[in-house]
Amino acid sequence: MPRILGVDVPKQKRIDIALTYLYGIGRYNVIQILKDANIPPEKRAKDLSEDEISRIANTLQKSTVKAEGDLRRDISQNIKRLMEIGSYRGYRHKKGLPVRGQRTRTNARTRKGPKKSGALIVKKEAAAPKKA
Repeated sequence: MPRILGVDVPKQKRIDIALTYLYGIGRYNVIQILKDANIPPEKRAKDLSEDEISRIANTLQKSTVKAEGDLRRDISQNIKRLMEIGSYRGYRHKKGLPVRGQRTRTNARTRKGPKKSGALIVKKEAAAPKKA
């Protein structure tokens, strides 16, 4: 399995599809990267030589596109900044609620997690005075 930017790309897939497994890299970026590295997009990932893998890695590092760790770090820093300044979006991130205006009365289970069963209020029967 070829390893690019710390990610194992699937070896059976064509390289133009396999590179989309990298976080932040889409089809358009893959075409540009392969063109710069002079690698045909039809080639399978398992057929790449070490030289070709290193050319892809170098092209990715030189490009202005952020991918994998850098992109993840930037996104987490942006979210942390929103939380620190106390913005509405930061508050929603803190609470684990939808950030972009979606309704929460129904749905929103992806952000809110599984339903929490409400505390069941068990009403005790009125204690009747015992007759002797």
